Amino acid sequence: MSLTPDQQAEIEASRANPQETLRATVAGMENHLYTAKPVLDHGFVRVIDYMGDDSAIVQAARVSYGRGTKAVQSDAGLIRYLMRHWHSTPFEMCEIKLHVKLPVFVARQWIRHRTANVNEYSARYSILDREFYIPAPEHLAAQSKVNNQGRGATLEGEEAARVLDILRDDSNRAYDHYESMLSQDGQDGLARELARMNLPANIYTQWYWKVDLHNLFHFLRLRADAHAQYEIRVYAETICDIVRDWVPAAYSAFEDYRLNSVQFSGKALDVIRRRLAGETVTQEDSGMSKGEWREFEASLE
Repeated sequence: MSLTPDQQAEIEASRANPQETLRATVAGMENHLYTAKPVLDHGFVRVIDYMGDDSAIVQAARVSYGRGTKAVQSDAGLIRYLMRHWHSTPFEMCEIKLHVKLPVFVARQWIRHRTANVNEYSARYSILDREFYIPAPEHLAAQSKVNNQGRGATLEGEEAARVLDILRDDSNRAYDHYESMLSQDGQDGLARELARMNLPANIYTQWYWKVDLHNLFHFLRLRADAHAQYEIRVYAETICDIVRDWVPAAYSAFEDYRLNSVQFSGKALDVIRRRLAGETVTQEDSGMSKGEWREFEASLE
């Protein structure tokens, strides 16, 4: 993990100058403030600010639904009801702002979630650091033979060493050329906004990412899933640990009804009913494609 000296000084100054507030605070989140959680080889996630807590979700729901929620006896029960029935707006009352350092190729996956406010480090104005994501050997894998988006067996021995050498050599060579093209020390050179174009996708970038809890849960449902790409999944898992301390009741409901749940199609439910009735059902007479059947079988396991 790499914080710049300026970033570290900012964190230390903030820690040395705590502020009193009348707004709702959460002890677990106060402990996360000004602490960078390491991710991958040079990345991190840190909480910049947050708004709301479990009580804010309940408060908003009771304003919205009035008497209809009074049958729910507890705040946690109400939150579970909201999650179970896919109510979204009460969860939008909570927001979090994160500072994330991540490889560019991970950022390009992440930015597909177009439900947050993002401000990214600009290589038009600043010079990027010589920091690249180089996978640990256990995360080097061949292409999956059954999933075009997935990984297969782990590379080993000479092949793994060859790939790692290529990644390191290509990254450093590209950065050497980047440096040589830049205009520095008063000498003529290529503009920063052009010099950056040959940098590899494994170089690190940084951004501030602000999102409400409803959209954060959608992000985590997809990216903390066991089938998500490892490099973005570890960021999602780190954020899960933070959210668990921020809104424990909401996170518990999210785990039960989203993260650790399975959604079945109408055809899948029909297969389950037939099997419960004692019928032997195969992919050929299920009405599902081979891919659907494979996913269905995996979900039952």
